[in-house]
Amino acid sequence: MTTTDLTPAVRADWPAVSSVGLGLFTLVASEFLPASTLPRIAADLGVSEGTAGQAVTATALVGALTAPTIAVLLPRADRRKVLIGLTTLAVVSNVLVAVAPSFWGLLAARLLLGAAIAGSWAFAIAVTSHLVPPDRLGRALTVVNTGTTVATVAAVPLGAYLGEVWGWRGVFWLAAAAGGAAVLAQVRWLPAVPPSGFPGLSTLFGTLRRPVLAVGLVAIALVAGGHFAAFTYLRPAAALVPGLSAGVLAALLLVYGVANVVGNLVAGPLADRRLTLLVLGVPLLIGASTWGFAAGSGSLALVFVAVFAWGVGFGAVPTTFQTWVARTEPDRLESASGLMIAVFQAAIAAGAFAGGLLVDHAGVRAALLAGGLSAVLGGATLATLRRR
Repeated sequence: MTTTDLTPAVRADWPAVSSVGLGLFTLVASEFLPASTLPRIAADLGVSEGTAGQAVTATALVGALTAPTIAVLLPRADRRKVLIGLTTLAVVSNVLVAVAPSFWGLLAARLLLGAAIAGSWAFAIAVTSHLVPPDRLGRALTVVNTGTTVATVAAVPLGAYLGEVWGWRGVFWLAAAAGGAAVLAQVRWLPAVPPSGFPGLSTLFGTLRRPVLAVGLVAIALVAGGHFAAFTYLRPAAALVPGLSAGVLAALLLVYGVANVVGNLVAGPLADRRLTLLVLGVPLLIGASTWGFAAGSGSLALVFVAVFAWGVGFGAVPTTFQTWVARTEPDRLESASGLMIAVFQAAIAAGAFAGGLLVDHAGVRAALLAGGLSAVLGGATLATLRRR
């Protein structure tokens, strides 16, 4: 199959694009639900909260392994059927979590969710590129990522509230029902989507050997790792701000979440028209924001400005990097997307680890400054690469 077989439709299929976004919304919301109900899960299953938290870790690790390999395992499958199957797998995972008699049963169910999330992300970019013309890809990815952004912001507080009302098992039943609605939407609106390129191990390794993509993945890792080296320790950084009460901290996190949504909405149109500017500007905004937070921690107003800018910057990251990958490797999009997701997941873990070392040995400001520098270096590198 050649890339000419995958010529996008002349008219954008927005209902289909929305169904992809709805599926990812339910998957990402499910990923973060344990964090919102952790004490109840731990108490009910007889484990420590630290042990219960490994349900999130296990999900991410399985995702990092699944993302680059799922196209290899399913080289000829209709991507419509694969996405519907993965969303259904997430429904099964949430049902199994809701009825889990032990922590190990819950952990096994979460492994299924990790595979579903990574697989859906790996195919989402390629499927979306099939549903819209090339000059609408950035906007289409914004639609897809809006659900993810909202899920990231809303899942933890909403899950915490509903967990108090219905119990933690009731929250996962609700997540299963939401996933079922996403399955129905995908069955209704997604058209058949053929595989992109020639999925296989040779394609995967061949894609990784392409110089522009390989350097680009390192640059993306620098941006993602830099962000999480700083953001993971936002709470101890906020403790440096005089007069920052628990209520003000909650408002600060709300501002960050709203800014995430704004960044995602802005990124789509810019990615279609000014991608090179965006791949440089977004990491610069993240870097400037972390430095501003570190320098302005004596002023509550400056901290709020820095956090809003930080949220806008990181909210634009998914659409920006996904569009860059799509433009760089259009004939190997599934393999390239899977590699990007795996690198991003690994960078999250590495960034949080490196940031922790800096916090312990040099202070939280050092983590903010180093994270910002890493993001800026990644953006500068990505902006200088010449796409084919």
